[in-house]
Amino acid sequence: MTAPPGDIADADGETPNTKHQTLMPENVIIIGSGPAAWTAAIYAARANLHPLVFEGNPNDDRNRINGTMPLGQLALTTEVENFPTWPAGDTRQYLKTALKADDPDFPYWVAADKPQPTHGINGPELVALSRQQAKNFGTRVESKDVVKVDLKNRPFTVTLHDGKTAQAHALIIATGARANYLGLSSEDKYKNRGVSACAVCDGALPRFRNQPIVVVGGGDTAVEEAGYLTKFGSKVHLLVRRDVLRASKIMSERAITNPKIEMKWHTEVDEVIGDDKKGVTAVRVKNNKSGAKEELPASGLFLAIGHTPNVGFLDGQLELNAGSYVKWTTLARTYTSVEGVFAAGDVADDYYRQAVSAAGTGCMAALDAERYLGHHGLI
Repeated sequence: MTAPPGDIADADGETPNTKHQTLMPENVIIIGSGPAAWTAAIYAARANLHPLVFEGNPNDDRNRINGTMPLGQLALTTEVENFPTWPAGDTRQYLKTALKADDPDFPYWVAADKPQPTHGINGPELVALSRQQAKNFGTRVESKDVVKVDLKNRPFTVTLHDGKTAQAHALIIATGARANYLGLSSEDKYKNRGVSACAVCDGALPRFRNQPIVVVGGGDTAVEEAGYLTKFGSKVHLLVRRDVLRASKIMSERAITNPKIEMKWHTEVDEVIGDDKKGVTAVRVKNNKSGAKEELPASGLFLAIGHTPNVGFLDGQLELNAGSYVKWTTLARTYTSVEGVFAAGDVADDYYRQAVSAAGTGCMAALDAERYLGHHGLI
């Protein structure tokens, strides 16, 4: 195995401390900071690949606005009940010893004095633990955004937001996808307090049980999420902008005939209503034909209007599918259209979109990268 490479180079190929020195390329660079990225880092580090992770810039307000802050979508999630190994219990005592409170690389808001989740663990804490586990095995982490990559020349080059560059023989793209929201200020105010973009992630939480719920969307995902939420809520209002669903015929029939789903045609969200104590308490809606407004009592608002994969920095150098997700080119592998570049998590998975499935593909990507490097004699 090769030794850990040196400092990150400036755009001219020089480092602040070692001018005119040729740097060895990294074995593998991982771009991202969700479950896929950290799982890939854990496996790559344990294989002595000395991975370098670019987790994103936490100090750029554009990342907050765009939903691309480090730690991925779980940074915007409260209780996580469905990730294996986290049943009910006092997680605060464990966090005190598992996480380093003085970590200089990232300003974590994880703290042992925060409210204890009813079940499971909080989303940011789950990813923070994965990050710490990767670092424990020697993963190096840079809190920087990758703004550009060169996949046409080898070794691959990544350019960072501060103008510096780094090179690697293999890349793992794990930048995830961001949920699409409506853009309302009231919607943003109540995120994680009743506003969600993942029914499977949050639907079973106590706040939604036996309470009315509002779902926005007209495609298969919206119909699936509405049907899923009927298992917990007393009623589900499905808001559709048109007078017909875009979902498949069989899915549409299931929604329309479900006694717990009330269809609201030509209807859009006007405002999310709530308070600091309870979170979401109602959703004001507007009929886009008549202009009439109505206030629907509800404990939650679920958005099912799609996701946007974070692939802009690739600049078309990897093949994407019809939904602009990175295309896996080989069955049961994380290979992409460029040899030596692998994709993991929600940046490529437009179907499951779960933390545990993202972690699984992160493991696969690290193993694929290790075998690629070994096959080509690069380690």
